[in-house]
Amino acid sequence: MKKKVLFIINPFSGLGKQNTIDQMISKELNPVDWNWDIAFTKNEGHATVISKEASQKYDVVVAVGGDGTVNEVATGLIGTQTVMGIIPAGSGNGLARHLNIPLKVNRALQMFNQYQVMAIDVININNRYSFNVSGVGFDGHISHLFAKEKNRGPLKYIKLITNEFAKYKSRKYRITIDDEVIEHDAFLISLANSTQYGNNVHIAPGAVIDDGLIDVCVIRDFPKVTAPALLLSLFDQTIDQSKYDEIFLCKKVTIESDQDLMAHIDGEAFIAGKRLDVNVMPLALNVMVPNNQFLNSSLFYQLQDMVPTIPSLYRKK
Repeated sequence: MKKKVLFIINPFSGLGKQNTIDQMISKELNPVDWNWDIAFTKNEGHATVISKEASQKYDVVVAVGGDGTVNEVATGLIGTQTVMGIIPAGSGNGLARHLNIPLKVNRALQMFNQYQVMAIDVININNRYSFNVSGVGFDGHISHLFAKEKNRGPLKYIKLITNEFAKYKSRKYRITIDDEVIEHDAFLISLANSTQYGNNVHIAPGAVIDDGLIDVCVIRDFPKVTAPALLLSLFDQTIDQSKYDEIFLCKKVTIESDQDLMAHIDGEAFIAGKRLDVNVMPLALNVMVPNNQFLNSSLFYQLQDMVPTIPSLYRKK
């Protein structure tokens, strides 16, 4: 029996890879196995409306765009049996990179002819949803600057990080991790479901996307002379080895500040007020991934059942 798939395309996203997607779909998908339709988004939030309606009619709903488009499509599919696919066409493609989804459109489409379905966690942040990495502080600051750029891309993102990293000033935060309260002058606090923001900038190298836990990454205030080394560690996946970095694994976290929190959700700028209430929704979204996907949720939970204390082993520093 043929499966039905809807491709939701953001025509304004990222690098313009989506401009020829309709021709490539016809070339790469096997018509014996698939019936497909295409919908185009018109404005912010439209992809969520489309995907929510599509979840009643389609087996697979595909986000064609960047992390913002992926977030909108995924939001409409939470808690349904409908599978989300991703065709990366943005500037960062953080979730796609983490899930080993090919970045070339034709190769990502070829995956539809041989794939597996993986259930991943979702992070609830003030009743909005994060599937990749969100946070406050420096990364929120970068997201707000990036949102103002007319010409986006990996080089622009890296340039912003490089220019702002050494001069950004830390702020004081009150953080309640499960039932433990800490106060920090923090450079940033990231809420990680996957390992990276995008563009292979890894904030949580040990993050597991289906473990039922949030990686709370706190980079404390640091001497500015160490900024180049810290910046490099984001790219070589060693940030968790820095003495200025603490990573906590938990099911819920609250972040409070005396000032409005400059935040982002999956890279999209977000003014959050003075408090973030965050909790994890385990295995709430089904995602299409390559057959050689290195993550295996069923194996993880079999091990977790055998050794109930496994989550505590993941708490770092």
